[in-house]
Amino acid sequence: MRKLIIITLSLLLTVLIKVSHAQNQDSVMIRKMYTEALTNPAGYKNLEYLCTKIGGRICGTAGAREAVQYVKKLMEGMKPDTVYLQPVKVKHWERGNKEIAQIVSKKKGKKDLHVCSLGTSIGTEDGGIKAEVVEVHNFDELKTTGRKAIEGKIVFFNRAADESRINTFESYGGAVDQRARGAMQAARFGALAVIVRSATTAHDNFPHTGVQHYADTVKPIPAMCVSTNDADLLSSWLKEDPSLKLNMNMNCINLPEVLSANVIGEIRGSEHPEEVIVFGGHLDSWDIGEGAHDDGAGMIQGLEVLRIYKALGIKPKHTIRAVAFMDEEIAQRGAAAYAETAKKKGEKHIAGIEADRGGASPWGFSIDAPDPQLNKIRSWKPVFSPYNLWFFEKGGSGVDIHNLKEQGTPLIGLVTDPQRYFDYHHSGNDTFDKVNVRELELGAAAIAGLVYLIDNYGL
Repeated sequence: MRKLIIITLSLLLTVLIKVSHAQNQDSVMIRKMYTEALTNPAGYKNLEYLCTKIGGRICGTAGAREAVQYVKKLMEGMKPDTVYLQPVKVKHWERGNKEIAQIVSKKKGKKDLHVCSLGTSIGTEDGGIKAEVVEVHNFDELKTTGRKAIEGKIVFFNRAADESRINTFESYGGAVDQRARGAMQAARFGALAVIVRSATTAHDNFPHTGVQHYADTVKPIPAMCVSTNDADLLSSWLKEDPSLKLNMNMNCINLPEVLSANVIGEIRGSEHPEEVIVFGGHLDSWDIGEGAHDDGAGMIQGLEVLRIYKALGIKPKHTIRAVAFMDEEIAQRGAAAYAETAKKKGEKHIAGIEADRGGASPWGFSIDAPDPQLNKIRSWKPVFSPYNLWFFEKGGSGVDIHNLKEQGTPLIGLVTDPQRYFDYHHSGNDTFDKVNVRELELGAAAIAGLVYLIDNYGL
């Protein structure tokens, strides 16, 4: 009996030593990844070119076409095993000339507003629209106000993002419905157009655009957004002069669909090439800024994982795949095409990781997976703690990988500090100078480290 106990303890000690050795190896490799990311500014320089030389790149436009070729060339320069384009047919919307909105009040005078068209909006007729304004704060209030008060007027949706929320994504989520569906709803009551308060917690003069949707059963009407400062101004003027009018002029247009592409680069797995770990962000961005935080940063971080692997000579057991998704902002055609192709090929994705919360300091990961997989990722928390990654919680991942969920893929989103993200999101303020090089590369290293652990230990 004593001999059996000694043998058992000896075996247990051997296992513990092996586990400790493996953990030490993991820590050493992940430290190398962070060192490579933080001492080589390649990703930051690549983001600079994307933002300052190409700029806004909404799907279907010349900027998007140029961005596809640029990212393909970047991936090829990293020398993974394969780089290719995955064709995606996308909508094509052009903003046209700078939009105009002006308050005309007999009591207060005239005032130009900071505005821009919402994505996929139709334009106004030649000469624009001039009409009285009805202010509402939600769809229930729209219904209560009724057709008689709304017909022939411009509806002003003025519900502010809730600044009391700690997580600004919740603030955004509580305000964005008026942008996405405001024109559709107001048109049902005979409105001529809508002007919508920007979905942001910031108080500034930057209008924040974004996609809006029409219904087939309702005549489309023009839709624009207004900066938060000017939304407050318009509201205050309406209180003093309810009969004031608003001049709106937009010449945006929806054009025939065109062919675009996701850009994909992969390093083939040495043991399980048929099993894929996919990661990345979206390549398209709104046209009024440079798409730096949304989502140039996240897309570049995905490319950085490939570069880090090649720089360190790491040979993954499973195929690792970076994807620069096209058309996240309008209709998510790139995400749909990727998931559909994977299903047709019978590919098995053992994990999907997306970075689409800006390039601020990484906090950790949001995990959309059953508890056993969630807990396995949480067990790696000690490996990441030296890098100030502490958030390993159940939650959503990202739009571009969401379709993989029905195929049973565990989905993961990089979580970053959210406090300034919506200062930039969908606005002319989303420029390269707002991204910090260390924060960008810390995020890239965090994703690379997670890919490394998933590749070695599975989920």
